[in-house]
Amino acid sequence: MCGIIGYIGSKQAVPILIDGLKRLEYRGYDSAGVVIYNGQNLNNVKTKGKISQLVDCVQGKNLSGTVGLAHTRWATHGAPSEINAHPHFDCSGRIAVVHNGIIENFSTLKKALQSEGHKFKSETDSEILAHLIEKYNKDNDFETSVRLALGQVEGAYGIVAICSDEPDKIIAARKGSPLVIGVGTDEYLIASDASAIVSHTKDVIYLDDNEIATIRSNSHQITNLLNSNGILKKVEKVDWDLDQIEKGGFDTFMLKEIFEQPESIINALRGRIMSDLTRVKLGGIEPIEDKLSDINRIIIISCGTSWHAGLVGEFLIEELAKIPVEVEYASEFRYRKPIIDKHCLVIVISQSGETADTLAALQLAKQKGATTFGICNVVGSTIAREVDAGTYVHAGPEIGVASTKAFTTQLSVLVLLALYLGKLKNLSNQKAKDVISELVKVPKQVKQILNYNEQIKALAKQFSQTNNFLYLGRGYNFPVALEGALKLKEISYIHAEGYPAAEMKHGPIALIDKDMPVVFIATKDGTYEKVVSNILEVKARDGVVIAIATQGDSEIKDIVDHVIYVPKTIDCLTPILNVVPLQLLAYHIATLKGRDVDKPRNLAKSVTVE
Repeated sequence: MCGIIGYIGSKQAVPILIDGLKRLEYRGYDSAGVVIYNGQNLNNVKTKGKISQLVDCVQGKNLSGTVGLAHTRWATHGAPSEINAHPHFDCSGRIAVVHNGIIENFSTLKKALQSEGHKFKSETDSEILAHLIEKYNKDNDFETSVRLALGQVEGAYGIVAICSDEPDKIIAARKGSPLVIGVGTDEYLIASDASAIVSHTKDVIYLDDNEIATIRSNSHQITNLLNSNGILKKVEKVDWDLDQIEKGGFDTFMLKEIFEQPESIINALRGRIMSDLTRVKLGGIEPIEDKLSDINRIIIISCGTSWHAGLVGEFLIEELAKIPVEVEYASEFRYRKPIIDKHCLVIVISQSGETADTLAALQLAKQKGATTFGICNVVGSTIAREVDAGTYVHAGPEIGVASTKAFTTQLSVLVLLALYLGKLKNLSNQKAKDVISELVKVPKQVKQILNYNEQIKALAKQFSQTNNFLYLGRGYNFPVALEGALKLKEISYIHAEGYPAAEMKHGPIALIDKDMPVVFIATKDGTYEKVVSNILEVKARDGVVIAIATQGDSEIKDIVDHVIYVPKTIDCLTPILNVVPLQLLAYHIATLKGRDVDKPRNLAKSVTVE
């Protein structure tokens, strides 16, 4: 969730570090800091608030140097403050550490270190690391000290450290929190994700868990944290450009990413649909192809928006492949005693591929003998590397914290996966062709919906001062109601709830009055008549209804207050279309309220701690 950027080379480090922090802002943060080795000692500046405030504080400071670290913090232990901001230092000020993750045994370690005379300045768990390294550095070189210190730590970490006694190197290590090394010409960068370094190099090395790297300006060495064995890592290429993470003329990243959805869906489908429109190809599934015929149960595990995609995936797979599916919150999965065996396929969905709860659930599923399959956006992410097989959604970089194009590409890939599994379970060519023929139309249909942007913005003006919303849908569109409500509360801070439409009568109907707008997903599908009945129940109680309806449905205009039309498609593809106007509605309500939609308060793009 926090952001790390480090540099060692021949250039002045501060501009590179500040630029890297700006690229990491989307991850969410409440404070920031930078430390530089200036040729004699470590100088640092830290501040609560935005990176712009850090830039102001840096002005006039002696921060000349070619080795340094910087960090954006999202508070876990200790409130947002200058003292709690990273980097953290040992007692002597010789060792500086930036850290992502949570040290679970920090309280025990802190008491032991205090009894040995160590003085702590912050409330954070991260400061423990600097003092532990200091403890071992009395008798060992810097790398060995970091290795020994991490041997005492329980929890998750991505750690980068420098020492003024050995200023020609940066030490980095990970366990459960991502780190990527950028390889330049006589320079290296290290960061939480590649977005912070792509303006300098596209050659990267992804660290895996229990790996430690010693990085100099012209070389690197990676070893195993547990046994010191050397590890030869492949240098990979980042497959996207810097302009893909710029706003490109849009006011915000979120709006840009909403409008990128036609292209991102095309990218998700590209090369995966056979010319006869009866078959799909998923190259990433090949490692587990021989096991799929024995699969009799599927569990989908994810969090947040990806969980909503998983709910749609449940409908898709059960309809097209006739395999029983369960959808689990990753955060709850491993605190049960899930019944899993070798006949179970576990599908994990994560935009970042680094979601801590989803990764932990994946590891548990593997321990229990399940076959695992990942659906991710970020190439080279931890989940992508740890699953038995998987596929990328190819949405491109998603900078806005509230997920949009990742969701619709996840849905697109889930359609392909359901078709693939369906063909293994005797799905007819005609049924497959019915779905695929409509699926290839979806990008153009999403583009049509985006043409209603100004209409939706005008509608948003009528509801920007509303305090509560209710979202209702049935069947395939119940998860869309959940997602629509989530988008609104994430970025506008308006209370919103999503329900299956029939559940309204089991409680939420008590809330309905003229001040509670209700958004119905009411497109012409198999549940349409039931949804209309629910709309009439709301109208009978003076409720205000906004309907997402199918083009050509003139009747619905007579029973609702506002209509947003979407193109007609088959039932199983309606979620991809219906969510787009809900994204735009949430977006415009939030911007009218003056919210920072790209970086909503208290949220982070990649939740890499529990």
